[in-house]
Amino acid sequence: MLSRLSKRSASIEASVTLTISSTAKALKAEGHPVISFGAGEPDFDTPEYIKFAAKRAIDDGFTKYTPSAGIIELKNAICEKLKVDNSLDYNPSQIVVSNGAKHSLYNAIFAICDEGDEVIVFSPYWVTYIEQIKLAGAVPVVVETKGADNFRIDFAKLFEKITAKTKAIIINSPSNPTGVVYSEEELKKLADIAIAKDFYIISDEIYEKIIYDAKHFSIAIFSDEIKDRTIVINGVSKAYSMTGWRIGYLAAPQDIASAINNVQSHMTSNAGSVSQKASLAAISEEYLFEENNIKFQERRDYMVEKLNSLTGLECPTPQGAFYVFPDISKYLGKTVDGEKINNTVDFCRLLLEKEKIAVIPGDAFGDVSCIRFSYATAMSDIKEGLDRFEQFLKTIN
Repeated sequence: MLSRLSKRSASIEASVTLTISSTAKALKAEGHPVISFGAGEPDFDTPEYIKFAAKRAIDDGFTKYTPSAGIIELKNAICEKLKVDNSLDYNPSQIVVSNGAKHSLYNAIFAICDEGDEVIVFSPYWVTYIEQIKLAGAVPVVVETKGADNFRIDFAKLFEKITAKTKAIIINSPSNPTGVVYSEEELKKLADIAIAKDFYIISDEIYEKIIYDAKHFSIAIFSDEIKDRTIVINGVSKAYSMTGWRIGYLAAPQDIASAINNVQSHMTSNAGSVSQKASLAAISEEYLFEENNIKFQERRDYMVEKLNSLTGLECPTPQGAFYVFPDISKYLGKTVDGEKINNTVDFCRLLLEKEKIAVIPGDAFGDVSCIRFSYATAMSDIKEGLDRFEQFLKTIN
C-alpha cells in the first residue's frame, strides 16, 4: 500500500509551545479563566512608528514581489545594525531576509547539512532546533547542561560529542528557555573549538535586545576565521514586538548566503513586502528597548523570588529573554487527585486542567526536570497565576 506520509515528515513532532498556547487560547475563548505563561512573544503592542510605515507601504502600493532575499534598503539597514550593535561587517549580498528567524534557522541548517551530518545543540534547547535538524536530514546530537551549573556550557561533555560528522553547533544566547547569556570567555573558547575541529556555528541571537545582568556578544566578532564559520540569525519579532509580522534575517559567508538565497527563491520567494517596510522602519529608527526591559526585569524578579519561595522548587535567575525555567523534579512521581505525575508533560497538563494555568513542559526542551514560564504577560496575571500555581502545588502528595 502506498505510504501517505514521508518518513521524514512523519518523524516530526508538533511544536509543544504552540500547541499549549493554542489550547490555552481555546479554553479562554470558551470562558475559562485561563492565565497563560506559554507564549514566546512580548505582550507590548508593535510601536506606532512601525505600524505607520506598514500603512504607508500599503498606501504606496508596495504590495508586490520583492527580491527573494529582501529589499536592498532593509538589507542595508541590517548591515548597519550589525556593524553598530555587533561590530560585524557584512555586505548586503551576505544578508538573507526570511519569513521569521525560525525560517532563517531552517535555511541555515538546510544549506550546510547533508544527510547524516551531525548538528550539536545544548539542552535545554528551543523545541524547534531538533525538528529542523531532522527535517534537513541531519542528526541532532544533544549536549546536556544543568540548572545547578546555571546552564553553562560543559566543555568536557561537548568534546565527547564532537565527531568527524559534526557539521555545526547551534547556540542561543540569550537562551530560550533558560535565559542564560554566554560570556565572552565561553564564546571565545567555543570559537577556538569550531576553528580547530572545522565546523560551523549557527548563532541564534533573536533575544539579544532583551538582556539584564550581562552583555551580549556575537561569536563571529572574535576573528575572521570564526566569522567565516558562523551564520548569525536574528529578526524583529522579539525586540520590536513584531512576532506576527514574520521577518527574520541571517548574515553568512557569501557562498552560504548565495546558496540560501537560491533555496529560498524556490521555497517561499520573498518575505512579505509590507512587513519588510515595517521592519526597515523598526531597525532604522531609534527605539528605546530599555523601557520594555525594565518592565521585563520587574516581572522576572517577582517571578523568580516567588517561585524560589515555594516548597520544592529551584529557579535560577535568567540573564536575558523573558522566561524562567524552574526545576519541579521533586514533584514528579507524586499524585494529584489520585493521578500520578510521571513527567513534566503530566505536570503541565494537570496544572492546566486544575488551575487553568498554561506553562510549557521541560520535556519539550530536552529537560525532564523543569518547566518554562514566560513573563511576557501583565504583572497582574503573573501575581494571580503564581498564586494559583502555589495552590496547585499544595494539592500534590
